[in-house]
Amino acid sequence: MKKILFGALAFMALFSTPSCVKVNFDEGDAITPPVDPTSNIISGVISSSKFYAKGKWILKGYVYVTEGATITFEAGCVVQSDITEKGALIIERGAKLIASGTKDNPIVFTSGKAAGSRAPGDWGGIILLGKAPTNRPLDPAPTIEGGVGRQYGGTDPLDESGILRYVRIEYAGIAAEPGSEINGLTMGGVGSGTIIENVQVSFGNDDAYEFFGGTVNAKNLIAFATADDDFDFDYGYTGKIQFAVSMRKPDFVDAGDAGNGIECDNDGSGTTATPNTKPQLSNFTFVGPNDAPGTAGNHNFSNRWRRRAQFILRNSILIGHPDAGFSMESDGTLNDYYVNNISEFKNNLVHATVLPYKTANAAIATNAQIQAKAESEGCVTLATSAAAQLTSPFYSTTPNFLPVTGSPALSGSSFTGMNAFFTATTYRGAMGTTDWTATWTNWDPQNKAY
Repeated sequence: MKKILFGALAFMALFSTPSCVKVNFDEGDAITPPVDPTSNIISGVISSSKFYAKGKWILKGYVYVTEGATITFEAGCVVQSDITEKGALIIERGAKLIASGTKDNPIVFTSGKAAGSRAPGDWGGIILLGKAPTNRPLDPAPTIEGGVGRQYGGTDPLDESGILRYVRIEYAGIAAEPGSEINGLTMGGVGSGTIIENVQVSFGNDDAYEFFGGTVNAKNLIAFATADDDFDFDYGYTGKIQFAVSMRKPDFVDAGDAGNGIECDNDGSGTTATPNTKPQLSNFTFVGPNDAPGTAGNHNFSNRWRRRAQFILRNSILIGHPDAGFSMESDGTLNDYYVNNISEFKNNLVHATVLPYKTANAAIATNAQIQAKAESEGCVTLATSAAAQLTSPFYSTTPNFLPVTGSPALSGSSFTGMNAFFTATTYRGAMGTTDWTATWTNWDPQNKAY
C-alpha cells in the first residue's frame, strides 16, 4: 500500500505544474510535462513534445522541431527573437506547431528589440514543412529555401502540420543568400489537415506568405507592409484561401525585387510539371501604395500570374497598385485563362494607376481583350481607387477596409461552381459590414511594448 501511494505521489509530482502554468489535454493526447518554467529560452533541436505557457519566450537561433514532436504555445504567448543570435522556427515533416490564440489573447512572434528600434529582418520567421504533394521530384525531396536544409513534400494531401489561429508574425525575413530567404510564414508541402486562420504578417523583409506546393487552406489572412510579395504561390500549390488583406507601405519595398500582392508560378522555369500551381482564392482586398508621396519605385502589380500559372480569383478588390491590377506574363498562363478557360478571374473590382489589365503576348490576347473577357464575367473596371468606396484602406496605423454605403463592393459576388470550402457572401473583398481584424491585430507593431 505504501509503495502504491508513494508511486502515485511521485507520478503526481513529476507532472505537477506551477500555478502560472496551465496545461490542457484532449482525450488521447500524450501527457508531456511543461518545459522548465525557470528558463524562457527556446533553442536547438526539439525532438519531444513541449508546452509553452502564456508568457514571454525567447527564440534563440534556428530551432528545429523534428518528426513526431509537437510544440504548443498557449494563447497569449509572446515569442521574441534573440537579438544577437536571430531565431527562426522550423517545423519539420511529421512535426506539429500548435499556436491557437484567441481574439483577446493572440499569439505573437516578433522582434526581440525594444519598441521604436525594430526592423524587418530582425529574425527569421516560421517555416512549416509537410508531406503533401508538390510538383517537384520526391527522390530526393526538395529542400526548402532559407538556408535551413530541411526537406518538404510527399504524397499525403491530408497531412497535418498543426494549427495557427489568431497569430501575429512581425519583423521576420532573414536573407540566407540571394534568392533564398525565410519569409514571415513559409509553407512547404503543407497539407489540408493543417489549420491556418486569422494570421497577420507585418513588416516582413521578404514575402509575407509563401506556399511551396501543398494543399493547405486558410481564412482571414493579412499581409501588412511586406517588402516583397504578399502571397507567393509555386511548385504545385492547389489549396484554397478566403478573406485576405494585402496592404502595401508606400515607402517600403524590396530594393532588389518587385513587390506584388500576388506572385504565382507553376515552377521556376514555367514547365508543365504537375500538379499545376492553381490557388483557389476569393474575397481578397489588395491595396497598393496609391501613388502616395514618397512611394518607392519597386511596387508592382496587384496580381502577377507568371510562369504557366493557373488560378481562380473571384469576388475580390484590386486597387492602388502602380503598374497593373491583373497581369499575365507567359503564354501558358494566357492560354489557360483566355483560350482554355482553366483559370478564372471573375466578379472582381479592378483598378491600377497605369494598366488595370496587362498581357505579355498580344498575339494571344491584347490588354483590351483581357479586359473585355473579365468584364463579361462580372468584373468592374474602376477609373480611380476611390471608386471602390472603402472606408480607409490605404497605409496607416488605423486602416479600415469596410465598404461605405453605396460601394460597388457590397454586391456583385458569385460563388457558382466554387468549392464548398468557400462561404458565400453578397460582398466583394475581404469584408462586408463586419471587421474581422478587430481586437487581435496590431497595425503599429513598432510601438507595441511587449
